[in-house]
Amino acid sequence: MRLMFRNIAIVAHDLAAAALAWTLAYWLRFNFDIPDFYFLGMVHNLAWVVPLHAGVFVALAVHQGMWRYVSVKDLQRIVLAVALAAALVGAGVFMLQLGDVPRSVLILQPLLLVMAMGGTRFAYRAWREHQLYGRIHLEGEPVLILGAGDAAVMLLRELKRSEEWRVIGLLDDEAGKRGRSIDGVPVLGGLDEVAALAARLQVNNAIIAMPSAAASVRRRVTEAATAAGLMVLTVPAIDDLLSGRVSISQLRKVELEDLLGREVVSLDSEGLHRLLGDRTVLVTGAGGSIGSELARQIARFRPKRLVLFEQSEFALYRIEEEFASRQPETPVNGLAGDVKDAARVEEVFAKYRPEVVFHAAAYKHVPLMENENAWEAVRNNVLGTLRVAEAAQRHGTIEFVFISTDKAVNPTNVMGATKRIAEMVCQGLQRPGGTRFVMVRFGNVLGSNGSVIPKFREQIARGGPVTVTHPDIVRYFMSIPEAAQLVLQAGLMGQGGEVFVLDMGEPVKIADLARDMIRLSGFAEEDIKIVFTGLRPGEKLYEELLADGEHTLPTPHPKLRIARAQAALSPDELAELRGWLDGAPQDEQAVKRRLAQIVTEYRPQQSQ
Repeated sequence: MRLMFRNIAIVAHDLAAAALAWTLAYWLRFNFDIPDFYFLGMVHNLAWVVPLHAGVFVALAVHQGMWRYVSVKDLQRIVLAVALAAALVGAGVFMLQLGDVPRSVLILQPLLLVMAMGGTRFAYRAWREHQLYGRIHLEGEPVLILGAGDAAVMLLRELKRSEEWRVIGLLDDEAGKRGRSIDGVPVLGGLDEVAALAARLQVNNAIIAMPSAAASVRRRVTEAATAAGLMVLTVPAIDDLLSGRVSISQLRKVELEDLLGREVVSLDSEGLHRLLGDRTVLVTGAGGSIGSELARQIARFRPKRLVLFEQSEFALYRIEEEFASRQPETPVNGLAGDVKDAARVEEVFAKYRPEVVFHAAAYKHVPLMENENAWEAVRNNVLGTLRVAEAAQRHGTIEFVFISTDKAVNPTNVMGATKRIAEMVCQGLQRPGGTRFVMVRFGNVLGSNGSVIPKFREQIARGGPVTVTHPDIVRYFMSIPEAAQLVLQAGLMGQGGEVFVLDMGEPVKIADLARDMIRLSGFAEEDIKIVFTGLRPGEKLYEELLADGEHTLPTPHPKLRIARAQAALSPDELAELRGWLDGAPQDEQAVKRRLAQIVTEYRPQQSQ
């Protein structure tokens, strides 16, 4: 009932505005002295002009827009309705001879009507926002917004309703915006002036609102703001905003990913739909950091079934629960099992017959796998790969994507050597017209299980010290979603037998990484010390990806290259390897000797 009265009131308002605009147009036409003849015509014509406007307004649902949230889209609807009504009035005057109306009135009346209908709506919204948020706007914590683009404009409007923040000004490097204002908030200067302006205005907080800016720009701005001692927040990533998963006002702390500056990955979505859509896809190691993210990314392309194979019961439970709550539309089967268990692997392939397999299950921790666990690393990383790859061949899998590592390049540790052998196994199994085996090699991913990032976070939370093995140690890093997306892209591009190398960007000093994390946590190096502990077993100062023109070939994707072909294992070598893997356990020295025989570039590192 209340809604009906509201709609009646809005329609009545708009019709009154139409009648007033009609009358005012005559007054303006005749300088407020309307001749009697035209005055009678004006009144007579109202009898059909106003009902005609009523019909158009109701047909186009002009009355349904909420005045409290009136927007440009509502104004566009008003302009369309008024223009249609004006066209019909003109047709009535000139074609049906319904009245003698001056041409200038037919032009003035719609202009006045748009101003009346739009003006009252926006005036009401301004009044309501002042009533609701006027006091809040004066009481919030002062903050600077870094960036003055579309994201900053959206954020500014959201923050005007916030009790927590009061925007003092915006900063942007575009010279044309300096000295101007957006929604009443001035653009105070360039991004590099954040420290000086924050000190002058006594602001302790900054929000970075540049989700689509180049990664190098976001890093520069973040470093300038944190160096100034500001608490720095940022808006969500552009992918999250475009997908609708989050809104612009869901601010978060700046994370390490923002400082490392990785650009957004472009994917061949149409091709990936062809590869994954309406197909059964198996992911091994699906509870791990890479496996679980692969599963999430694969689900975007609507597979017929997603089979998650995982040894850890808890990890399997977590990823299955995540899909049940967040993506219930994706058919998921969570299967517990060990990739070394030939009977279990055969059972899974026979039942589900996956058309695409992503093999992410592996032991990856270099120091743990280096000595006492060397034989288990060999069996899990090599035998597990062999079991799954051969099952894929037997059951007609179209594509098998193996997740490798930069540590497989000129390996100095057991883990890297086992991954290199697993690559050679996949290359050796490649047959014309059979399952396509594609290997993808990349470096460290931020926040993965067992990586240095969670370790640093725990150490900082405990008050330090942060332990780094060597002041010169460097690693390549990318985010988990980026790695998973590039793995999918490589799988799409692979024809069989290739080793794809991901462009990991510039290597990062781990010591600098630690300093960044300390600073982002609100501390100085004087508060949280960095202690160098020495290289661990099997650890190198530098990892190699061979992602250069000398050792790799380009692909159509700028972040993917193909390592130049190396000798694959022959059928006899595969049979010999299989016999060794099925044999009795061996001690670490025997394992390393055998690895050196198979991987000629393997050079076990001496303890340091």
